[in-house]
Amino acid sequence: MTQGRKPASAPTRQKDETGDGDVIDLIGKLTRQGSHLAQEQLALVQAEMREGVDDIKQAVAAVLGAAVVGIAGLGVLLMGLAYLLGEALENTALGTIIVGIVTLVIAGVLYLGARKKLATSNLKPERTLETVERTPDAVTGDLTHTGAKR
Repeated sequence: MTQGRKPASAPTRQKDETGDGDVIDLIGKLTRQGSHLAQEQLALVQAEMREGVDDIKQAVAAVLGAAVVGIAGLGVLLMGLAYLLGEALENTALGTIIVGIVTLVIAGVLYLGARKKLATSNLKPERTLETVERTPDAVTGDLTHTGAKR
């Protein structure tokens, strides 16, 4: 066997004069940074979706709260009002119909308010979409965007 040589199985990393080792290192760094960027974007999407879901939960809770209060208190109150109005008009059926109509109008107003609250909730991940729109600029080296809305 020869004395001055390393065995063929021992890996040696030699930089060649063309700089290919530097290019491979840069590609490795780019791959790691791209992976990190994708993970960060996924985390941002998840955070934005959680915010939207929390808004919807609050709106649903408000609707349910309105329904519980409306059903519990309104039933007893309406019976009393229908009876009193029927006594005043000397026609209990007419008093009950009038109270029922007024109740339906109030229920409609409550429904419209709850529907408006649900309509204002937004599940669109706007910050993520804005970042995705800026990504081509960052790749080409245009990093002048300050983060303010355009």
